[in-house]
Amino acid sequence: MTDPISLKQFDESDGVEDWRILEEGACCFFRTTSFAAGARLVTAIGELAGIDDHSPDVDVRPGGVTVRLVTRSRDYYGMSRRDAELAGQISAVARAQGLFADPTAVQSVLVIPGAPIRAEVMPFWRAVLGYEPRGDSPDEDLVDPRRRGPSFWFEQMNEPRPDGGGAIHLAVFVPYEQAEARIAAALAAGGRMVRDEFAPAFWTLADAAGNEADIATTKGRG
Repeated sequence: MTDPISLKQFDESDGVEDWRILEEGACCFFRTTSFAAGARLVTAIGELAGIDDHSPDVDVRPGGVTVRLVTRSRDYYGMSRRDAELAGQISAVARAQGLFADPTAVQSVLVIPGAPIRAEVMPFWRAVLGYEPRGDSPDEDLVDPRRRGPSFWFEQMNEPRPDGGGAIHLAVFVPYEQAEARIAAALAAGGRMVRDEFAPAFWTLADAAGNEADIATTKGRG
């Protein structure tokens, strides 16, 4: 049973203070001093009861371990009560090993191709990437079946670009409390603000050549 919950309900759950919900589920980064220390944390996570029935995505590097929790089913992609329970259990295991979370170190990237007719371009990207349609939104999203690469969301363009082509930009999801600093850094690095009327869901910035990127959060998204 999926037992879905809203983003707000996840944030209000006990024991999830270390976690931040991004585009790709709830994420947490635990700093470590070595790869071996990270491997010990992963081993402890692997010993949690029921972990094989609802396993997280885990990335281990010498400087830390990133854990992502999201519930996937044929018709649902989002947070569930099991995610909230598991988040608390993983944080407790990390603390028992003397490890602590760094919420400033999590982000996720979404690639957004735009096209006047999405169905005309999605098969190309599916073939190029080896991706598959996302179960709950197969006409809009492609995801990596191995859960390693960034997801692709295909934006419906109201009209083609003057040259007849499409457009691709990125959405960089960060914790809400990090968005202001990320935007300031981008502007200081030569970027410009394109639009901010959809904040705090996202701010669109562009580099000197006009390439666009969104700084996005899940604030206000439910």
